[in-house]
Amino acid sequence: MTLAQNGSSVTISYIGTLDNGRIFDSTEQHSPLTFTIGANQVFPALERSIIGMGSGEVKNVVLTAEEAYGPRRSENIITVGRGMFPAGKEIVIGQKLSIEFAGKASRVMAVIALNENEVTLDGNHPLAGCELTFAVKLERVEQPQG
Repeated sequence: MTLAQNGSSVTISYIGTLDNGRIFDSTEQHSPLTFTIGANQVFPALERSIIGMGSGEVKNVVLTAEEAYGPRRSENIITVGRGMFPAGKEIVIGQKLSIEFAGKASRVMAVIALNENEVTLDGNHPLAGCELTFAVKLERVEQPQG
């Protein structure tokens, strides 16, 4: 049996869940995921857990928040004046907005609070601070050529 190793192209099916059992992602919603181990296409901790697996093998992989999207950071939450937005623009809690920063690229941020004078925006990834569990099935392994 061919085992996954650094440089292998692998195809996995998975169901990703949170501590409360809620599914946050699944290859049942789209096709299986193919990536090369060591190419930084998925979380490094997930890559490491797949090394040594063979086709058809199933495993539960738990990633800490630090191994996944990192901790929630208070510096990624900002409050700006309502006047920073065009007059009449409807803004609602939960809405995602592309915010341009002076001299920097734009960033998608979620509205987490607002009143008539201020809007509070959160730039953390929605899964930051969460431990992620992946039920992984290794569908296919291809070794690097040469």
